[in-house]
Order: sequence, then structure tokens, then C-alpha cells
Amino acid sequence: MKLKIRKIGNSLGASIPREILEKMNVGEGDSLYVTQTPDGIYLTPYDPEFEEAMEAAKSITNRYRNAMKELAK
Repeated sequence: MKLKIRKIGNSLGASIPREILEKMNVGEGDSLYVTQTPDGIYLTPYDPEFEEAMEAAKSITNRYRNAMKELAK
């Protein structure tokens, strides 16, 4: 899909077609994250660094389940 860069006020921007927004499950007011990789630029509706941190937290929580239960009391 080809998008055209246009002037928006003092900035430049591109409109994302509704079908793409629906596939990404995002709408007006939602945040998108830009990640640069060796393969190119990725635009995602979530923050990959936050997801990685949550996976690490999940691992710790599972490992120390009994301690977490005691701390929750």
C-alpha cells in the first residue's frame, strides 16, 4: 500500500486508511508506536519495550508465586 506525505499545519503527515486502522484495532485518540528494526520501520498499536517488561514481570511473578501471595495479604 502506498501512502502520500502531505503538509499538515507546520508538520508533515500521512493518512492511514480505515481498513488498516481496523486491522490494527485502533481509532482516533489511540497511540501508535514506531520501532526501527534492521528490516525497516514498524508501526504498532502497542509498545514492544513495555510488552517485554511485562513478560519479564510475569516470569518473576510465576517463579515467586508463593511470595507474591504472601505480599498481597
